[in-house]
Amino acid sequence: MESYDTLTEALEGLRRQGFTQDYNLKHDRLHCQPDDIELRPDEFDIVDVYRFEGMTDPGDSTVLYAIEAKNGNKGTLTDAYGVYADAVSPEMAEKLAMR
Repeated sequence: MESYDTLTEALEGLRRQGFTQDYNLKHDRLHCQPDDIELRPDEFDIVDVYRFEGMTDPGDSTVLYAIEAKNGNKGTLTDAYGVYADAVSPEMAEKLAMR
């Protein structure tokens, strides 16, 4: 696992490693536009996780997941963590908490 100082640096580094799809977190799945790809928790693995905290506000926290789908597609998911994290299904919460 490589180390990154900023979210932007991490996203650029992961894109160079082939993590080119941008996933959005839905209640029970990941969704990627414009390809309209949907992944349920059993259809992907989390390769790496990176956490970043805002310089001036510790509440400004972000987590970046490097995702690999079972079909080989790779992408990233960026989300808040802590009290600002999105509400998700129990299966998705368990999958994201595995790392």
